[in-house]
Amino acid sequence: MSILLPPESALASAPEVAAKSVTLTNVSMRRPRRLRRTDALRRMVRETVLTVDDLIYPLFVMEGEGLREEVPSMPGCFRYSLDLLLDEVKAAQDLGIGAIALFPLIPHHHKDNGGGESYNPDGLVPRAIRAIKQAVPQMLVITDVALDPYSSEGHDGIVENGQILNDETVAVLVKQALMQAEAGADFVAPSDMMDGRVGAIRQALDAEGWINVGILAYAAKYASAYYGPFRDALDSAPKFGDKKTYQMDAANAREALKEVELDIAEGADIVMVKPALAYLDVICRIKQHTNLPVAAYNVSGEYALVKAAAQQGWIDERTVMLETLTSMKRAGADVILTYFAKEAALALRSY
Repeated sequence: MSILLPPESALASAPEVAAKSVTLTNVSMRRPRRLRRTDALRRMVRETVLTVDDLIYPLFVMEGEGLREEVPSMPGCFRYSLDLLLDEVKAAQDLGIGAIALFPLIPHHHKDNGGGESYNPDGLVPRAIRAIKQAVPQMLVITDVALDPYSSEGHDGIVENGQILNDETVAVLVKQALMQAEAGADFVAPSDMMDGRVGAIRQALDAEGWINVGILAYAAKYASAYYGPFRDALDSAPKFGDKKTYQMDAANAREALKEVELDIAEGADIVMVKPALAYLDVICRIKQHTNLPVAAYNVSGEYALVKAAAQQGWIDERTVMLETLTSMKRAGADVILTYFAKEAALALRSY
């Protein structure tokens, strides 16, 4: 509909006439602002609602006792020894958070190219799983399945002559997943991006009777520069090269659909996009492509950017945090892994 307005000079000299002209010549004018008039009205018609039920809290665990070390590149995030980790899990549960994702800092003397420590039944991760399940039994525990925290090479797979071996790595990942299921994990989350690993893990879990242990597949995991602070937290940066031969090219979106299709066919229960913020379009495409729950990982670099800007006084951290997380849900994410989980849970009480 065209809007008839007086000349600009008339608007400047007689604003009341301009207002009358707009009113008289646009009787049926649509006014979306009516639905934005008050906070109660905005909340009533809100299309996307972020809740604490959408949040998964990633946690870093390390050996020792009474230890709580802040990750320098992730202000407000800590590595916890197991005793203090339990306190953090309880605090998360008290805020209504129902799931945590566990990531270990492995001592150097336990690392090797074969990742043998990853399936040690007395290792750090299985001990943490058992302790969490005893102390906070209702908390869902999601465990990372990958070799990079355990690898002396810092890669997600076994290295030979500078190459990452796919099938040999998958065999180790299967052992790792079985060990985690035995310890009490609710979901195993293969994050390695080796071909065929979801199917191999599902087959092994079912064969061993772990039919109720779910698989949260890192289906579209990109070779991203946003992972830097996470690698600082776990001392897991690759010792040579990069991860572009197994993680996805940042320029590709259609390929993500192929990866998702494969993981679903192999038995994934939830599919994930990582990172989230720079890949909202991918989250949206995948949500339209599948009826499975879609997870988004609000990764360490995304978290650190917000924290750094807030420390400089350039942004309102709380508002940007909630806007960022809401954008991920609006794009199609059903659940969001985020280091902001506790802060978001608190903020949502009054949002």
